[in-house]
Order: sequence, then C-alpha cells, then structure tokens
Amino acid sequence: MGQDPRTLPPSPNWYCARCSDAVPGGLFGFAARTSVFLVRVGPSAGAIPGTPPFRVIGELVGHTERVSGFTFSHHPGQYNLCATSSDDGTVKIWDVETKAVVTEHALHQHTISALHWSPQVKDLIVSGDEKGVVFCYWLNRNDSQHHFIEPRTIFCLTCSPHHEDLVAIGYKDGIVVIIDISKKGEVIHRLRGHDDEIHSIAWCPLPGEDCLSINQEENSEEPEIPNGKVIEQTPVTKGCYLATGSKDQTIRIWSCSRGRGVMILKLPFLKRRGGGIDPTVKERLWLTLHWPKDQPTQLVSSCFGGELLLWDLTQSWRRKYTLFSASSEGQNHSRIVFNLCPLQTEDDKQLLLSTSMDRDVKCWDMATLECCWTLPSLGGFAYSLAFSPVDMGCLAIGVGDGMIRVWNTLSIKNNYDVKNFWQGVKSKVTALCWHPAKEGCLAFGTDDGKVGLYDTYSNKPPQISSTYHKKTVYTLAWGPPLPPISLGGEGDRPSLTLYSCGGEGIVLQHNPWKLGGEAYDINKLIRDTNSIKYKLPVHTEISWKADGRIMALGNEDGSIEIFQVPNLKLICTIQQHHKLVNTISWHHEHGSQPELSYLMASGSNNAVIYVHNLKTVIESNPESPVTITEPYRTLSGHTAKITSVAWSPHHDGRLVSASYDGTAQVWDTLREEPLCNFRGHRGRLLCVAWSPLDPDCIYSGADDFCVYKWLTSMQEHSRPPQGKKSIELEKKRLSQPKPKPKKKKKPTSRAPVKQEVYDGNEDESIRESSGPVENGVSDQEGEEEAREPEFPTGVASVESLTKKRKARSMLPLTTSLDHRSKEELHQDCLVLATAKHSKELNEEVSADLEERFHLGLFTDRGALYRMIEVEGKGHLENGHPELFHQLMLWKGDLKGVLQTAAERGELTDSLVAMAPVAGYHVWLWAVEAFAKQLCFQDQYVKAASHLLSIHKVYEAVELLKSNHFYREAIAVAKARLRPEDPILKDLYLTWGAILEKDGHYAVAAKCYLGAASAYDAAKVLSKKGDAASLKTAAELASIVGENELSSSLALRCAQELLLARNWVGAQEALKLHESLKGQRLVFCLLELLSKHLEERQLLEAKSSSYNAWATGTAGPFVERVTAVWKSTFSLESPEQYQAALQQLQSIKYPSATNNTPSKQLLLHICHDLTLAVLSQQVASWDAAVEALLWAVVRSYDSGNFTIMQEVHSAFLPEGCDHLRHKLGEPQSPITPAFKSLEAFFLYGHLYEFWWSLSRHCPKSNIWVRAAHRRTTSVEQSQQINNATPEETDPRDSQTEPNRPPELDVRLTEESKQMLITCKELFSEKHASLQNSQRTVAEVQETLAEMIRQHQKSQVCKSTANGPDKNESEQAAEQSLSSPQNECKEEKNQPLSLPELTKRLTEANEKIAKFPESVKIWPFPDVLECCLILLHIGSQCPGSVTQDMQQQAQELLQKYGNTKVYKRYCETFCT
Repeated sequence: MGQDPRTLPPSPNWYCARCSDAVPGGLFGFAARTSVFLVRVGPSAGAIPGTPPFRVIGELVGHTERVSGFTFSHHPGQYNLCATSSDDGTVKIWDVETKAVVTEHALHQHTISALHWSPQVKDLIVSGDEKGVVFCYWLNRNDSQHHFIEPRTIFCLTCSPHHEDLVAIGYKDGIVVIIDISKKGEVIHRLRGHDDEIHSIAWCPLPGEDCLSINQEENSEEPEIPNGKVIEQTPVTKGCYLATGSKDQTIRIWSCSRGRGVMILKLPFLKRRGGGIDPTVKERLWLTLHWPKDQPTQLVSSCFGGELLLWDLTQSWRRKYTLFSASSEGQNHSRIVFNLCPLQTEDDKQLLLSTSMDRDVKCWDMATLECCWTLPSLGGFAYSLAFSPVDMGCLAIGVGDGMIRVWNTLSIKNNYDVKNFWQGVKSKVTALCWHPAKEGCLAFGTDDGKVGLYDTYSNKPPQISSTYHKKTVYTLAWGPPLPPISLGGEGDRPSLTLYSCGGEGIVLQHNPWKLGGEAYDINKLIRDTNSIKYKLPVHTEISWKADGRIMALGNEDGSIEIFQVPNLKLICTIQQHHKLVNTISWHHEHGSQPELSYLMASGSNNAVIYVHNLKTVIESNPESPVTITEPYRTLSGHTAKITSVAWSPHHDGRLVSASYDGTAQVWDTLREEPLCNFRGHRGRLLCVAWSPLDPDCIYSGADDFCVYKWLTSMQEHSRPPQGKKSIELEKKRLSQPKPKPKKKKKPTSRAPVKQEVYDGNEDESIRESSGPVENGVSDQEGEEEAREPEFPTGVASVESLTKKRKARSMLPLTTSLDHRSKEELHQDCLVLATAKHSKELNEEVSADLEERFHLGLFTDRGALYRMIEVEGKGHLENGHPELFHQLMLWKGDLKGVLQTAAERGELTDSLVAMAPVAGYHVWLWAVEAFAKQLCFQDQYVKAASHLLSIHKVYEAVELLKSNHFYREAIAVAKARLRPEDPILKDLYLTWGAILEKDGHYAVAAKCYLGAASAYDAAKVLSKKGDAASLKTAAELASIVGENELSSSLALRCAQELLLARNWVGAQEALKLHESLKGQRLVFCLLELLSKHLEERQLLEAKSSSYNAWATGTAGPFVERVTAVWKSTFSLESPEQYQAALQQLQSIKYPSATNNTPSKQLLLHICHDLTLAVLSQQVASWDAAVEALLWAVVRSYDSGNFTIMQEVHSAFLPEGCDHLRHKLGEPQSPITPAFKSLEAFFLYGHLYEFWWSLSRHCPKSNIWVRAAHRRTTSVEQSQQINNATPEETDPRDSQTEPNRPPELDVRLTEESKQMLITCKELFSEKHASLQNSQRTVAEVQETLAEMIRQHQKSQVCKSTANGPDKNESEQAAEQSLSSPQNECKEEKNQPLSLPELTKRLTEANEKIAKFPESVKIWPFPDVLECCLILLHIGSQCPGSVTQDMQQQAQELLQKYGNTKVYKRYCETFCT
C-alpha cells in the first residue's frame, strides 16, 4: 500500500453546461458543491509507478453557494488562472498555484448559468444568467460590459476560438444566437432548429468550411428564409462551423457563412450494457459535446445512458459513430454525462475527462477510446467507515447519497478501486459493520431505520430486515446471540447475530439467517434479567468487547451501562458523560499487556473523551451493579462534540477521535497526551478509522462530502485548534452551502435531517423510487426541475397568463380527435354511418368503433360509457381527479365516484354535498370518510363540523379534544349535550390543567368554575402569588363558601401588601373574612409601631399609605393601641377581647434567627405584643408576661437590639415592678418567665449604660451580640473577633485592662440603683446551663471539622500521584490537629475522638439534670453580662461594688472554660 495521502472528493456538480475544465500540462479542475477540486494528471502527478497517473492536489475555497461554472484560461503563460461562477452571485478569478482569489465581480443580479474564458482574448471572461443578461469582464483593466440580447434563460455560452468578438449563446427554449460583443451585442445569426434546452456549444477547431465535405444544398432541411438580419458576407463570419447539443436528442452542425443548419445527428438508442443503475429510473438526457482539436472531422458526444460516441462527420448522408470502450465491459459511465474536457499531458497524450451523474470522473485515451482511470466521488456526508476484518484493506464507506462504497485500498494497479452498492438502500447510509469472520458480509443501516446485509462479492440485492427502526440507525455491531435467538439448538442458531441501535433509543437483535423474521428488542431481556421496573434509558450506542462476553450500551443521558452475557446482567454503570453518547470503542485484544483489552473509550456531545479501565469490575463479577464516576484517563482538547473514536490496532493505548470541531486527533491515552491533529476537512467530522495495515495511516469522513486518507507523521499540529484557529475553521465550515428552498411548488419528499447525532444541514434529498440521488435533485426532480427558472418578463409571461385563464376541457381527448386531418374526419363519418345504418355490425366495423372511441358521442350508451372511461383515465393520469369525478357524475355513478375519491384521499365539499343523492347510508359513510381525510390534512375543526352534521357529537368533541382544540370542543359540547354530561366537566378540567401548566391562571380558574370546582379555581388564581391575584382568589373563595381557603388567601394577600408597606390595602384584605379580626389587630399594632419607629428615625423604609387612625401620637403606646382598637375595630367588652385572643393563640410562628427579614420579624413580634395587650385587657397576667417575653426574645434572637429596647420602652416604661404585683404569689409557674423578662430588661439597660460611658454613641440600630448562647462556637468567636469598636469588644480590656476613664463620669442615683439590680443577671444555674450548651456546640463543631478534613484528605489521596500524595496527607493531618480557632497550646495536642465523645456525653447529662423551668425560658448570656460589668468597673472605678465584681469573676472562672470566653476570662481573672 502506498505511503501517500489520498482524497475521495465530493461529486462534480450536476446539470451545469461547463463546470469542469483542463489545461495542457496536466491540470484538471471540477466544481463540486461550493468549491473546485484540482487534479494533477500525467507524469507530474507523482503517482506510485504502476498506478494511474493522477492525484487530487487541492481545493479552491471561497464561494458560499453551489459553483455553477468553471473555466481555465487557455493562454500559454497564464494556465494558472481560472474563473468560477456561483449561485452566490459572484464570478471569481483564481490563481491555482496559490489557491487564492485574484479578483471577483458581482455584476449579475440573477443566478449565473454560463461562463467561459475567451480563448482569443487573454483577460476576457464572459458570463450569462437565467434572465438572459450577458456580462463581459476584462480582468486587466477591471472593466465590464452588459448585453441583454433576449429575455430568455441562457443555458450555455462559448466564445469563438477564431474571432475575438464572437460569442455563441444557447437558450433554454432551443434558440442559439451568435453575437458580436464589439457591436453592443448585435445578433449576427439566430439559429433556429432545436426545440428544447441547449446543453452544449462547440466551435469547429479549424476556421473555414473546407474541413467537411458537405453538399449544403442537398442536406439543408430548412427553406432558404434568412433568420434574423440579412447580413453581408464578410470574411469574419464566413467559414466556420458550430455544433450544438440539445435535450431534444439531436446534435446540429451549423454553417456560420450561411447562418443555418447543415447536418442533424439524432442520438441512437443503445442497449444498456450492465452498469449499476436502477432500470425503473427514467433519466433525463444531457447532451454535451467536444470537437477534438486535431480531428475536425470527428465529434465526441454523450448519449442517453452515459455512453460516449465518436461521430464521423465525413459521411454526412449516414449516421456513423464509434462507441467509446466498446470492447471492455463496464468501463462506461452508468448515468448521463455532463461535461467533457480535453487534456494534453506533458508526455503529449491526448486525454478526455468526463463527469457524470454516476459520481465518477473518468479519463479516456483519445487514441484508443478506452478508459484509463476512474476517480470516484461522494454525493453526501461520509457517515461511516469500516475496515473488513477478513478482507484486509477493504474499506466500506456509508454515504448520504444512498450508496455504499467499498474501497479496496490495497489495490496495486488502482489507487481508487471503488465499487458502488445502491440496490435496496434508497436512503442515507448512516452505519456499517463487517461480519467478523464471513467474507464479504457487510451490514448496513440507513437514515430511515432500515437494516440490511450485503454480500459484496455477488451482484444480488441485499437482504433487508423486516423490522425497521422508527428513526435513523446510529450503530451496528456483531455479537454473540442472546435469548431468545440463543435458545435454539447448536445447528439452529447463528454463531453471531447483528445488533442495531436506532435514533428512537431501541437496540434490536437481528438473526442473520432469518432477516425476514422478527428482530428482538434487547430491553426486554435487560428488564427481565435485572428485574428493572423503571423506564430504561434511551440507547444511542452499542459496542461489544472483542471476546464477546461484555456489551456496552451508551445512552442519551450520557450514562454507559456494561452488561455480561449470556443474559445481559448489568454489572456496572458509568456516570461520566452528561450528554448523549455518540461512540464507544473497546481496545483491541492483541496489546503488549492483556489488561489493555479492558480499556473502553467513549465520546459524547460533550467535547471530552473518557477512557475507563473495567478490568476490576469485570473480573470481580459484582452481585449488584457498581457505579463508576471517575475515569481512568481524560482526553481534553476538542472544542465540539465527539462523533467517533477508534483504537490503533498497531499500538498500545493509541486512539484517534473525530469531532464536530472539524479535526481528527490522535492521542496517547495512557499518558493523556495529544500526538497529532488533522485539519484537512472543511466540515464536521463524522467518522474515523485506522488503517489495519499501515500504523501511520488513518481514514476520516465528514459532512464536507470527503473521505481523506492521511498520515499521522505528516501533520504539523499536535492538538485541536483553540480560540482563533477554531473560529477560522468554523468560518471555513460555514462557507459550505446551505440548502436553498425550491422555487417550484412541486412536492418533493425530503428526508428529515438526521436526528440527534448528526444534525448537519445536509444538501441531500431522498426519493423512494429513485436510485442514488445528489445535492437536492434526484432523477425525477431533475427531469423537470433542475434548471427551470421563472419566466423572464415579456412575451412568454403574457402568454402563460392568458393560457391560465382558459378553462380545462371536460372531454379533451374527444375534442382533439375532432381536430385531426380532413381524411381522418371523413373516415369517421363513414364508420359512423355504417354503424348507424347496418342492421348487424360485422367485426371490422366493431373494431373501427373500438378504436375511434370518440364516436361514442354519436352511437349508443355502451359506447358513450367506454368514451367516458377513456377520458376519465386520461384526467387521472394528468392529475385532474375533479374532472374525473364530474364525468362519473354525468354517467350517474355517484357511489363509485365517492368510493374512488375516498380511496385516493380526494373527497371535496362539493362531492360530499352531492352524496345524499346516492342515499342516506352512502351520505353517512361519505361524511365519515371526509372527516378522516380532513384529519390527515390537519383540518380538525372542519372535520368535527362534518361529524356534527351526521349527529356524531361525542366523536366530534373527542376529535377536537384530542387535537387540543379545547375552546371549540367546549362550545360544541355545551351547545349539543346535556348540562350534566360528564364529558363537559372532563373537558373543563383537562383544559384547566393545561392552562394552569402554561401559566394562564385566570382562564384556568374560569375552566374550574365551569366544572363546578370552585376550590380549584381559587387555588389556581392564587398560584401567581402577587397581592392582586391573592385578593381576587380570596374574594372568589368567599363567594363560593370556601371560608377556610378564603381566610388563608386573604391573610397571604395582606402579608404580601405588608412587604410593600401598603397598610390600607392590608387592612382591606383582612376585612374580607370575619375570622381574620385578630390578624387585623396585629396589623394595626404593627402599623402603629412602624409609625412610631419611623418618627424616631429607627426605620429605613418610609411608608406613605398609613391609615387615618395611625397619625395621633399622644399618650403611652399601649393606651394608643387600645384606643384605636376601640374606635376602629369596636373592641370594648372582655368577651370581644377573649374571642380575639383565642383566634390569635392558635397561630404559632417559628423562633427568630440572625437571618429573619426585618419586616417578617416585626410582624412576628407584633403578634406576640398583641397577645400581651389582649391578655392584659382580660387580666390574664401570666399570658401577658409570657407573650411579652417571647416578643423580647424574638428581637434578642434576631440580634435586633433597637427593637428590643423599643419594646421595653413602649410596654415596660416603668420597668417590671407593676407586673410583679399583678402576678401575686412568688412561687407561681410563671415566675421563671417573669425572671427572664426582668433579666432581659436589665440586660438592655446595662448595655445602654455601658455605651453612654463611651465617647462613641451607638448610631447603628442593628446590634451584634458578643456571645449568644445558641450560636455555634465558630460563629461566636468570629463575632467577638470581628466586632467593631462601637459594639461589644472585650478586647479593649485585654490591651489596657486598667485604662483610666477619659471623662469624669458622675453616676446618677438611678444608674447606681440599676447597677445594683443587675445582680439579678448573675444566675448561677443559668450560667451552668449555658456553659453546658456551649460545650455541646463546641464539640459538635470540632467533630464536623474533623469529618470535613477527613473528606478533604480522601479527595487529595484519590487525585494525588507519586510524591504529591504524601504532601496532601501531611496537609490533612496538620489541619486536623489545628482547627483554626484553638489556642496555641492546644495546637499540638489534637483531641482524640473518645475524649470528644466523653465531653459531649457529660455535657448532655448535665443539661438533662436542669429543671424544665430553667430550660424553657430563655435568659441573657450570664458570662456576657459579667464581662460588661467588669468593663464598666474598669472604666468607671467605684461604680460596681467589690462584692459584685468578685461574683462576676468567680462565674467567669468557673464557667468560662469554652474557647469563646477563655481568652477574655484570662484577662479579667489573672
């Protein structure tokens, strides 16, 4: 096998008059899709000796749409220049040596259809378009000229080789004109004779008319009427022949001196000789010509089926031609030929190159007329590549043009030894797989879900599996048979079965011995073996390990499942990719280490490739499936999804991957190292395969219609492009063609673009009845559509309009037969007379009447029926069923008409309207059939109306409902059914649920009300959650008597309005329900408190919409509250207070935290305060104390000191003494609660007093306490360490314990009294309880920290390699031994787990011993109070008694052993 790169290029473009060309010296170019491929031919191609001398050497890239014309400059010294025209509207001039654009123009406004570089003028390029405009462009002077000769579509044009100003132009309608561009495009000759498209124009290579001995007088078929202008015989026009080839199957030779035809050659019908072509395909003709330079008496032309003919023009009176390659079978093209171009090689061989619909480029030796070589090409995406494991070097390629190519890459004589297989395919070939042992056995899968088996050694059509996939076949794989196929006896089952995975997510097992039998979905086996109840994942890839014992399935969700034979027991799931898995590949079995065969590489819609080593899992054979979440190796570098991966059979752990980023990458997986990157493709790669014989050689296919053979050693890049480079590649890819919509309205059954895996904009359409197809035009379409533009303006369009207005004849055949020649019409009369007047018809007359069916109009009824039958058939064949129906009605066969129309799906309103004529039952049947037909046409509402016309109400409603026309269905049901019919309710509920899901809550609510489900209506209205919706929902619930729901919704609405501080709206919402009276009191108190705080500038947010009663500010706060309650809410008697109290006591709010939002906190506090005021009004003092305490505790828990102090000042303006008197005996159960309340009151005053000693008056209204008995130790230490100077900062005393006060502070009597009462805060039992709680929190935090560090070290271990491992372990140990907040002495003495557990147990036991009364009621932090008093004592000596200071120090020493207080205790207690 040669060590040289090769290219299988895209197919040359079809139906173009000149889109390939060649120059002497051996350079050939052809247009393929949006670019031009260049081929070097002859000795300079550098081909391996013994192989055909040609090589694909490059590509001209730049056009964005199909290239429609290509022409070289045929001037010596300028052979490197060429020109292209494209559907993108530009003509570009290129230099083939640099492959760059020299210049370009976009003068044409319409699609360019013809192009030629003048053989006489060095820098003149002539182009023509579909509207008939010709542009001449002079390259050197960048000048152009515009000619509009005829308003017709130009099909081809050729400049004269003998005169620089003459150009011959061929049009779509068969006209040929010769113009003189120096005389503003004056028409020199108008050559009439052809009556269809002109495909090719060739000038005779010799000037003058002596080369052909034609007796022009005898041979001219046309009368001597001068066409066009009568012109003088000038030496210029005199003496030159012109040949034209047309779709009308003739070649005409014209004389320029006479301006008329001198010879007509009609193409012969040759017997088709073999060739890969579907005999049912009717092919359109393309007639192209080449007039050899050195043989002016001979002309080469194409023929009907791809044959080439060499005509002998010397004997003009008889048709004489020689067939190319007459002796050797199968060398000819098998489909029509589009372009012929001569090429003279460096060693002076005269060659001819042809491009054809069969996608081959062939090279012919003009000396022998034999084919020298063939270059195959691809007409679709290269979806799949597979090397035969038996037939070494046999590469199968699955292509989107409906053909499989089998390339013998080892052929010594032919680099491109390619066979095509098209039979039975008829769709894009998306998957291929060779049988591992059977020669020539190739499985294929297609875009439309077909699975088949080809024997590539025979010419038989493939076997097709009777079970189709619903979508594209993604993958095929041969593997051991599984149940039920494996249950047969040894001789009854195949050794391997074929597995196919389709786009609908199913994997099927096909029996290759019985493809006609049923294929089995392996999901059933998986479900049974593994007892799976849940829905199985959607499968997208299947791969068997080489030993046939393990199967891997890739899924749409990115998971890969590993199963074990014989019953597909699930042993492992890999959760690595999180997107659809496109490709899985197992490492080969013949590596240097056997464990390598357990490596599995996979690629998905993510750009990362993962390699897993499954040795441990497979060998351990686990009981239950293992889940793997860590890959063995990760290969990162691609920037788009991975479509294919393949292991090198020659190396250990070497992998090649194909990606949508436009490159293929070779990796050393064991070292996770990118080795080389191939960037030759212009599109997204779809498949890749490693040569089984050459370690350096890889084949790849892409959506640029190319397969490249490339060598890893020749690649200059080592990794995929990142950043700018990948952007350039993307631009390069985007310059590929986009499928254009057809201009014609003729329906074409386009296959859908490939699903998930390859969603490219592939330019292919598939027709069931055609053979292989190309770029959006299959054969039948091509027949009519390939190049039919709209009519140009002018005469033709006017004619077409007038034709359209004329009504169609009902009896066209009969009418046409009455317009025949006079003799025929006379004969009709005689036959008719004989028939009418002879008593007995003899056989001859009967036969005459049979033949002249139109005479049925004048004879008997039987003959008339025969005539109607013939006319009817004609209408159907011409696609006018409505005329056929009318004829049948004339005949009176209405029932037959209806049946025929129903079968063909051609029923119409008018036909159905006539149905009652045939009877009631026929009418019923016709309406039902019409309704079914309308459903197929998606006209569901009309179908339902027709069903109603025959009283099928339920069916009509069900039809509308099932197609989501709920509004219409309800209208029908409501109009036609009983009101209590359950169908109606079901409709309302179904529609309501859909509307609710889509977020149309108001309409959904109406549906629920319609269904008498008012509760659901209110619920759905409230779903949006805004105040307006909630209010409406509450009102609705209230109207329909859902009181509980109404009440909860009204409260929610009020709370929403509260967030917006809309007090008036909130009260209005609460008015909706009597049961919310208690809440109105709470909101009233909240409003008064907010107003009070706002006036004292303690609230940031201002509110504008206060109620009128909130404005009075005189008097104590509680009195103002009760006064408003009395005046506004008529709350006077104790019974009313008691009722409100009961309403509110049932509502419990959760305790507050640092993170409780301030508005929510205020609401909860005001709830407690309302309970307190109500309890006082009914003299329930115990409840009042409890409620007040909870209000204070809420503000304390949330860290909102300001609110706490405001509660104290508003509700305890004189302190707690008056409450003490109200409570009565000191030993009552509420006493501990009262003590707590008193303690908090003192705590607040203590802080205020301490702050008043400081210069900095606290401005902040949010206070962060120093240590809170319920926060964790870490939080406490952070709060103390981060406190600002204005806040509690015991560190002051640490730095300067005995700092003298800067101000001479004189204490008032009141302050002294307050400091003495603070002794109440020194509660030993509370200090002890709080200490135990702190210990518990601290131990829990230490344990949590140890767990965190342990997890961290585990992660480090799993990712560390070599020396890094030890470092990470040390780091973990260090961090374990020193939690960040421990003191220095402890850092080197980490606590053991038993010790921590012991501490925790002891602390919990202590807590359990405390009485419930101490534990239930919160109490300020005792040690915090001790620290503050000691601070005051140090700042203001003498203010705190010695006795109190000593007591504070004792408490600190005794209970300050936790981390939080330790350092501060040391400061004050040493």
